Amino acid sequence: MKSQSESYKEAGVDITSGYRAVELMKEHVSKTMVFGNTSPVGGFGGLLQPDLTGMEEPILVSGTDGVGTKLKLAFLQDKHDTVGLDCVAMCVNDIICVGAKPLFFLDYIAVGKNVPEKVASIVKGVADGCIQSECCLIGGETAEMPGFYPEDEYDLAGFAVGIVDKKKVIDIEKVSEGDAIIGIASSGIHSNGYSLVRKVFDVENTDLNKTYEELDGKTLGEVLLTPTKIYVKPMLALFKEMTPHAVMHITGGGFYENIPRALPEGMSAKIYKDELEIPGIFKLLMKEGNIPERDMFNTYNMGTGMTVVVPKEDAARAVEIIEAAGEHAKVIGEIVKSSEGVIIE
Repeated sequence: MKSQSESYKEAGVDITSGYRAVELMKEHVSKTMVFGNTSPVGGFGGLLQPDLTGMEEPILVSGTDGVGTKLKLAFLQDKHDTVGLDCVAMCVNDIICVGAKPLFFLDYIAVGKNVPEKVASIVKGVADGCIQSECCLIGGETAEMPGFYPEDEYDLAGFAVGIVDKKKVIDIEKVSEGDAIIGIASSGIHSNGYSLVRKVFDVENTDLNKTYEELDGKTLGEVLLTPTKIYVKPMLALFKEMTPHAVMHITGGGFYENIPRALPEGMSAKIYKDELEIPGIFKLLMKEGNIPERDMFNTYNMGTGMTVVVPKEDAARAVEIIEAAGEHAKVIGEIVKSSEGVIIE
């Protein structure tokens, strides 16, 4: 007998739409299953059999995050196939910082009204992010919550689990004076600080198709919805040849909050401001919002989405490996003895 409930539908929840959404998303989810032996979509739990070949003491590493108020840009532009990339990126970019390879991802989508095609579009973005991360999308949850969320809005969160051999866990106690700091380029604002972005540009009342000189011909809406860059492949390529002393994902809190998280006591990061390549969106945001430069570096990635600390003599090779994997990288600073945490000059 086909499951359905007219009473539940009258309360605002159409369970048949849920089944339709699952059917539509299966095509996207199946593309991520090439990265492991997994269970079919639709069960009560997601299964994955990890490959532990060569690992002496495997350690699981997890991370969770959401997309935040960047979702408002998706609602306003009725474009939902990229925010899933943001969700995956915010999780896998964190666990890669300890040296872990992502294994699997689960998402949680809460909607005001379940529109199967929209939900499938969101999941497509999640699946695309998993493919870039070489991990499996083994499960998730779509919750229809009428009266809690507006019909046209939703929230999106998820978590990733990765694995690393204990002997290859990145040990920040190895960070030493004179180590080089390598910066890897971001794709833009990523998924942090959008409450300030929305306030500065008044996005709910602004033409998002507007262009600015700083945006190189792209519209404001296009630039603000650019997905967060996923750094898994270049970092895994680097890990094959060397173990960095530290890796920092530059997320909310910018340079001043995230870099010190991976530095031992008594060590600070000296950043060469002239070496930073700051995208136009940050310059525009700072100008339009009259935001002090320090606040910008304490909120946004400013064009550097990931930093890697390696011995000075390994810096050139590390940059070469990262660039061979398709990302732009350069030395942007050095480790110094100091209690300041971050010095930008």
